[in-house]
Amino acid sequence: MTEKIKISSLKRFDITEHLDSEDAIAEYLTLVLEENDPVMLAAALGDVARARGMTQLARDTGLSRESLYKGLSGNRVPSADTLLKVIRALGFDLTITAKHAAV
Repeated sequence: MTEKIKISSLKRFDITEHLDSEDAIAEYLTLVLEENDPVMLAAALGDVARARGMTQLARDTGLSRESLYKGLSGNRVPSADTLLKVIRALGFDLTITAKHAAV
């Protein structure tokens, strides 16, 4: 007979524990971008920021930690300016590729 496991005894999943390399972070952000959801993207950037250190990100972007926590909470869509500053400060670039060949 197997022992019952209580949900309350399980460790809460924290994605930041798995964002331990540039490749892992890039793959995560790529998957999130495929969802076409700006709130989800903001939350994912928040995950990366927490994994890397919000204080350093605040320094690198020139934004306050409070502003970053609010903007990257996944509760709102931050401005494009904020998103681009965060992406660049994290050491990533966005590229645009055509989905379909032009006619």
